[in-house]
Amino acid sequence: MKALFISYSQVHTEMVLKILDQNHARGFTKWALTEGRGSQTGEPHYGTHAWPSLNSSLLAIVEDHLADPIMKALRELDEELPEHGLRAFVWQVERGL
Repeated sequence: MKALFISYSQVHTEMVLKILDQNHARGFTKWALTEGRGSQTGEPHYGTHAWPSLNSSLLAIVEDHLADPIMKALRELDEELPEHGLRAFVWQVERGL
């Protein structure tokens, strides 16, 4: 199993969920309001007057064979709208209930 951690501008919400649906990744935990800023470029997402945008973050545990197609689709989405910000990471899951 793989854990996908995805943090993205709220602008991407519908597309991120669509990517998961298209790849049969049904289960996830979502944090609707998260703050952050890119490590190299991009505007901060703090939900303040000066920086009003916010991020959402999501954790999905998927079968190993689903991780690469999901990551590919997320990379394409980020490349399509790079100014909004999207980051995703894959971790190995050792065990679960």
